[in-house]
Amino acid sequence: MSARSSIEWTETTWNPTTGCDRVSAGCDNCYALTLAKRLKAMGSSKYQVDGDPRTSGPGFGVATHAATLAEPFRWRNSRIVFVNSMSDLFHARVPVSFIRQVFDVMAATPQHTYQILTKRTVRLRRLADSLPWPDNVWIGTSVESGEVRSRITDLAMIPAAVRFLSCEPLIDALPVMDLRSIDWVIVGGESGPHARPVAEEWIVDIRDQCLRARVPFFFKQWGGRTPKAGGRLLDGRTWDEMPRRIAA
Repeated sequence: MSARSSIEWTETTWNPTTGCDRVSAGCDNCYALTLAKRLKAMGSSKYQVDGDPRTSGPGFGVATHAATLAEPFRWRNSRIVFVNSMSDLFHARVPVSFIRQVFDVMAATPQHTYQILTKRTVRLRRLADSLPWPDNVWIGTSVESGEVRSRITDLAMIPAAVRFLSCEPLIDALPVMDLRSIDWVIVGGESGPHARPVAEEWIVDIRDQCLRARVPFFFKQWGGRTPKAGGRLLDGRTWDEMPRRIAA
């Protein structure tokens, strides 16, 4: 079932798919894998933690959950919904037919605003023309370092009402980003016992790029051993800018 979220830039999480595996350095300390192990230990059959022999890093089994597709129809009030906080909708092992079912649900519930975040922008780009893109669907990609900058180029080609970047966990500088087709940027340091340090100048530079491009900037956290450890202040204030709300 859906859950009210503690993530600062959304309200609810909805996981019609679960499971993922490593695709880049930003995955190395994956919070979803850690949480999935805990949920499995608590007896949740939805999370089957395993290693994918086709990848070099940790993963947990990708699965689709058709029963969850009805959930948004039952929510009484409009919500901002993070789709697949425990997976990647555009993972290669999520069938195209199921992706289309998820999009059909989002299109049929225009009172909600849906935020999809993917690291697999090549597949996203290839499938984009075959999917509906209602105004209440936002699409974003994770850009944790310059090594995955090509994801921004892929994202710019998607006909979504709102395109956004999640620069979290930020593990390197991201100078001179092309933000012309980007509507929102989220930045955050890594959290957890093995959190990699984030440099203030990296964050300030991204903030300043957003200011110059007039792109809303959201600073989620400094990170540290716990998500709240370092706080959220940047230059003495919080940065909670959001793109325009689409859903009524």
